[in-house]
Amino acid sequence: MKSRHFLGAAAALAAAALVLTGCSSGSSGTTGAGGRQEVTMWGSWSGDQVDQINTMTSAFNKAQTKYTVKYVPQELVEQKLLTAIAGGKVPDLVLWDRYQTSLYAPKGALQAIDDRVEEDGVDTEEFYPQALSEMRHDGKLYGLPLLVDNRSLVYNEDLFAKAGLTPPTTWDELKTDARELTVMKGGKLQQSGFMLNDPGLFSMWLQQAGGRLLNKDGTKTAFNSPEGVEVLDFWKSLTDDGVYTNGFGDSNDVFAAGQAAMKYDGPWDVPNLEKADGLKWGVTEPVAGPSGEKGAVMGGFGLVIPTGAQQSDGAWAFEKWWATKPENGVDFAKVSGWIPANRSSANDPFFTDDPRYAGFVKTLDYATVRPDVPGYSDVEGKALTPALEKFMSGQLSAEQTLAQAAKQGDRILQENRK
Repeated sequence: MKSRHFLGAAAALAAAALVLTGCSSGSSGTTGAGGRQEVTMWGSWSGDQVDQINTMTSAFNKAQTKYTVKYVPQELVEQKLLTAIAGGKVPDLVLWDRYQTSLYAPKGALQAIDDRVEEDGVDTEEFYPQALSEMRHDGKLYGLPLLVDNRSLVYNEDLFAKAGLTPPTTWDELKTDARELTVMKGGKLQQSGFMLNDPGLFSMWLQQAGGRLLNKDGTKTAFNSPEGVEVLDFWKSLTDDGVYTNGFGDSNDVFAAGQAAMKYDGPWDVPNLEKADGLKWGVTEPVAGPSGEKGAVMGGFGLVIPTGAQQSDGAWAFEKWWATKPENGVDFAKVSGWIPANRSSANDPFFTDDPRYAGFVKTLDYATVRPDVPGYSDVEGKALTPALEKFMSGQLSAEQTLAQAAKQGDRILQENRK
């Protein structure tokens, strides 16, 4: 899914410094104070999220005496990892966007962990199956899933109550509610009925319309279809009705400010919403499509050990400690808002007793992961999403958008089969 991590000014400066230092932050393989082996962990999380991860590394470092884990944020972590491998100085562990596994495992960038899982008796059935499947490629397991997410419908309870409405359950209801909850002033949008600001969510809408991203054998794109056009036509009907204007909310969080009635968002935003002054909000499942079909996409992160890691045993110890112990998943959720990929953690009362988290957890019952096909991540990132952005800005029609993305996407899939 599209990036969940937003850099502030300080984080941006830090990221720039990382670019200048290149791969010098890879594992040194050294032994630190007290004879502890130093484990270096990379990830793309920056800003306030560094403190969230440090909560877990600190807890692990205190829980045992053999290893010290240190988190070092990186920009473009997957691409930088390949450069680090070529240079012989890689991190020991990476916080990994799971759906990149099918792209980077064939490049020899990741270590398989099947032997470690068997030796330590890790029960992989404890994880959401869809999340675990994203850590596999060609029959091998390359890491443990750590966090799961989905986009569910987040709505402003006060605005709905004032209008005498209940949260929508279908496309038609969403459109009707969005129209009623939209406020224009002087010809400008003051309150959006529905935030249609993330074209990267096309895949979940396509599921709701009954469509497919790829054909059954994964060799070609399938989104250039009547169902794909139906999604974009529906999006256009929303913008034509004025419920959302392209660019609205780009400079500030209009939902947190009470200037948007509905949006699709994930559990990572819960801490931010809780801080919003006077905001009363709820979460419910994504709306169903024209034929009643549900659709949601499961994304999230895992932990992987790169090829050439010098402290792979320490990396595995931390990965296993965080991912397999239910209490650790709950502890991280309390500081980050993320739902654990460990199902025992996700069904802890911390989540199930909170109706807002319960909405996300319910959606996980049918959320599916993106295609596990080499090159698909580039189909989405380099072909489909850029074309959809042009559609949203009025540069392309629905038919032109999907045809252009399909042509480029098919070429990417073909290149990755060679």
